[in-house]
Amino acid sequence: MRLTLPLLLLAPALLAAQQPAVPYTPGMVVTTSTRIAPGSYLAPSGDRPALTVRGSDITLDLRGVELVGTADRLRPDTFTGTGVAIDGGSNVVIRGGTIRGYRVGVHATAVRGLRLLDLDASHGYKPRLMSGIEKESLVDWMSFHQNDANEWLAKGSGIYLDGVTGGEIKGVTVRQGLNGLLMTRSDSLRIWNSNFSYNSGLGIGMYRSSHNTVMHNRIDYNVRGYSHGFYNRGQDSAGLLMYEQSCRNVVAYNSVTHSGDGLFIWAGQSTMDTGEGGVNDNLFVGNDFSHAPTNGIENTFSRNVFVDNRVEENWHGVWGGYSYETVFLGNRFARNDEAITIEHGQEIRILGNSFDGDTTAIRLWQNPSEPADWGYPQHRDTRSHDTVILGNRFTDNQVAVQATDSREIRIAGNTFRNVDTLTKTKGDTTGWVFVPSATGRPAPVPIPPAYRVMPLRGGIHAMIPDGARRGRETIIVDEWGPYDWQEPKLWPVGRSDAVPQRLRVLGPAGSWRVVGLQGVVSLSAESGRVGDTLTVVPTGGREDDWSVMLEYVGPKPIVNRWGEPVPANQPVQFGWTRFEPKIDWHLTFTPAPEVPFDSAARPVAAMDTTRLDLTWYRPPRPEIPQADVRTTARATVTLAPGRYLIRTIADDAVWVSIDGRVVLEDPIPGESRVKEVEWTATGTHEFVVQHWQKGGWYELRLDIERVR
Repeated sequence: MRLTLPLLLLAPALLAAQQPAVPYTPGMVVTTSTRIAPGSYLAPSGDRPALTVRGSDITLDLRGVELVGTADRLRPDTFTGTGVAIDGGSNVVIRGGTIRGYRVGVHATAVRGLRLLDLDASHGYKPRLMSGIEKESLVDWMSFHQNDANEWLAKGSGIYLDGVTGGEIKGVTVRQGLNGLLMTRSDSLRIWNSNFSYNSGLGIGMYRSSHNTVMHNRIDYNVRGYSHGFYNRGQDSAGLLMYEQSCRNVVAYNSVTHSGDGLFIWAGQSTMDTGEGGVNDNLFVGNDFSHAPTNGIENTFSRNVFVDNRVEENWHGVWGGYSYETVFLGNRFARNDEAITIEHGQEIRILGNSFDGDTTAIRLWQNPSEPADWGYPQHRDTRSHDTVILGNRFTDNQVAVQATDSREIRIAGNTFRNVDTLTKTKGDTTGWVFVPSATGRPAPVPIPPAYRVMPLRGGIHAMIPDGARRGRETIIVDEWGPYDWQEPKLWPVGRSDAVPQRLRVLGPAGSWRVVGLQGVVSLSAESGRVGDTLTVVPTGGREDDWSVMLEYVGPKPIVNRWGEPVPANQPVQFGWTRFEPKIDWHLTFTPAPEVPFDSAARPVAAMDTTRLDLTWYRPPRPEIPQADVRTTARATVTLAPGRYLIRTIADDAVWVSIDGRVVLEDPIPGESRVKEVEWTATGTHEFVVQHWQKGGWYELRLDIERVR
């Protein structure tokens, strides 16, 4: 029987479906089309992947299969190894399966024609975050700037593609990990109808990856470094990150909301050094880049086109530092602090957009000087010049257009309603042209055919439905990343040290009741519904040592953040604990150019604090040295007898002594690091913490936690 070409392409999948299922065996290597027998397999990965696919024209059918890297779901910061490795070959299909509990769920290398279909690589590795409600920690900041030596691989991800050409990723889910999909040197893939949400790093990350199509995906709530009402740092988390010469990709009809940045584009170190290249000629159509703590769109040192995107309630709708020849056409900006802000931009086109309720709609400027160690401005024209602002609609803005030292700005055919200040200029604005709309309507700006993208047949509607939960106030980040609203949770309305404390009952619809109290004198209610606010009054003297435990029952099944299913009407306990021993610290600051410290050196400054948690780049007092300084913190600490965890976060080095004995040390200078040790308290103890700041950022923090 002769097979036609379409049947030949389907042959591996047909063969896999016809074959009898085989049981999974640890470390198995698949070289022909195979169907694994359904079931949940504890499959730890040591020095080799739990399962390897090697060869061409292979379909691995994992429908009904769960590969689990570890039985300990509750410590995702300890997950290691790889679930499924795809080692070269062509025309490889992975169909279905749940892969969780690994550092990397699926790792594909040097594959031509890869299809990942309907698999779930959620609940993989992610670090414990150290930023709190009121204050961030520097240790949580990430960097994705280098990946030529596969540095990203060590970070962990649900899916990691290296050197993959052609194929598709469809119906894939990666949630509640660090990174969803990471791609390096991977081209010509279609990524669609997938869900990369609620990760604490990136939804999708691309490095030297071009000619890909990313459409109809949910890429929401990939975020860290945000506490509503306290700080909005993002810490380089993003929904979609595109770095280092990732060019000519099409990104359309995706929901990329509530992430550190919605879209984060950086040209790459090679461009920074030479001025050549960039993350260029990508087309972004019909996406939602809203509710980012920092930037809905960050487009730096690059040239791209943005058409018909929704960009609402970000700090910056667009941060376009050093962008050039970039087009913003027909986008809808609303309620951003600054809708489009561009420093050192050239030949920018802002056409046919709406700006509704943005504080400043457009801000353009250049700085008096540029960093001397950048190669980019030594090779490129980096003056701010030649911006066209045509056919836009400005409504309810404080400032429509603000420009500083930006030349050849042409503003024409725009309309302004309830705008306090139409234009605000400073410095050299030679060539400024302002022509009001002659008709009272924005000048028409058609969308060229080259900027149009048709939805894919069968593509899902990925956007958040009208009336559904959205807005930055819905971003809640705790020690394990973004909360996904799929399980009950107690969370403070404001500060975590408020007395009385008001706690919101969050989660899916259901009821709650109190099942446990410690150190609490009164509650505003003993039971209620999800959505309530509970007021807690601690017992006098225990304002920093109390807990509330509730029990939730809901009418629908839920999945908790560890990936465990909970049937409808099954009780689930959840609560809030505050344990923050009141400690009076006395700190001295002494010049210290080297270690070991000079015992004869005298302090130059002193301060007192009840919380040893200090972070700065410039010291808070002029007498404290910015570098080469020793901090000595002393306190008498009284704790109930028992086991405790002592944790430090330090940049640069730290030593902790209790009752004259060193119990923890991290003596090597470097960026902020976490160090922990368990210790037994017997009552009252003398603590001495010594910290050495060599230079740069300063961070010193000490936590004391009960060992559970």
